[in-house]
Amino acid sequence: MTLPFFATGHEKSIIKVIEKLLPAQKYFYVIPLILVPSSDSVHLSQKSYIVWIQTVHIIYDHNKPVPENLHLIESKEFKYVDSGESIRATPIIFLHGLLGNPEGWYDAASSIVDHGYRALVPRIPIDSMPQRDANVQGIANYVHSFAHYLNLDQIVLVGNSLGGQIAVRYVSDHPMSVVALLLSGSSGIYETEIGTSTFRRRDRNFIRQQAEKSFYNPAMVNDGLIDRIFKITANRFHALRIVWTARSSMNDLIVDELQDLDLPTYLIWGTYDQITPPYVGHEFQKLLPNAQLHFIDECGHAPMMEYPNVFNELMINFLNCVFKNSGVPA
Repeated sequence: MTLPFFATGHEKSIIKVIEKLLPAQKYFYVIPLILVPSSDSVHLSQKSYIVWIQTVHIIYDHNKPVPENLHLIESKEFKYVDSGESIRATPIIFLHGLLGNPEGWYDAASSIVDHGYRALVPRIPIDSMPQRDANVQGIANYVHSFAHYLNLDQIVLVGNSLGGQIAVRYVSDHPMSVVALLLSGSSGIYETEIGTSTFRRRDRNFIRQQAEKSFYNPAMVNDGLIDRIFKITANRFHALRIVWTARSSMNDLIVDELQDLDLPTYLIWGTYDQITPPYVGHEFQKLLPNAQLHFIDECGHAPMMEYPNVFNELMINFLNCVFKNSGVPA
């Protein structure tokens, strides 16, 4: 999703502009799901210019309880959800997006546990990472450190939005350790610019309208989600890291990496995805050597949230097929 960020001056970097404006913390504007500072009314001088920040990530509900077959683990190094050891040897790691959280994957993770798979959903601390790591490569490295921490030799990666982009980079860096890949509404190729107006932070109806563009069903956007958008804007330290990561997601594309990823890949897309439209899914399928594409009708950018039962059935069938045909112990 895209938000125009207005700033005065000539040839300033976006980070310098944001750092200059953030200390006052006067106003912050959030579009789902990108955060930038601005003012209630923007007056552009002759030297003004527009910097476009693109991102495609969903904010999840922090209040969703952990399913009974999953366990929340907080170690010194990582915070994650784990189903524990399973009858199948290869664990499935779910990757969330920019402002996402493990909660967005709870239904999917719980469903594979019932079929004998081990589910792992790490919380990626994008909002607290060092500046050098607040980017696509830094997050991919973080996920690899997580897998190494758990002594995982081979894994399956499942990613939505930025999580998909991170998964592709991970496979590109560590091709022998990833058995299969599932992407849904992945960033890294193309993202639609939605909206060109200044974001009105204090207008809840406006915020709701923008958030609804991530879904086919507007009922997916509730008051809790809107409240969370407000809370996200409060911390300058976190805000900068979100902006840095969003900028990296827009610039650090994965197009050139896809043709080398010759592993079983499943693409699940919503037919009404306004962020990464259906033709983006087709482009992924075209560039990936061994990919299947499935569309879910009347579905937006987050199929695992809008149609969890359909998504989970497709995912489980894919996983069962991968391990049946690959010779790799499941």
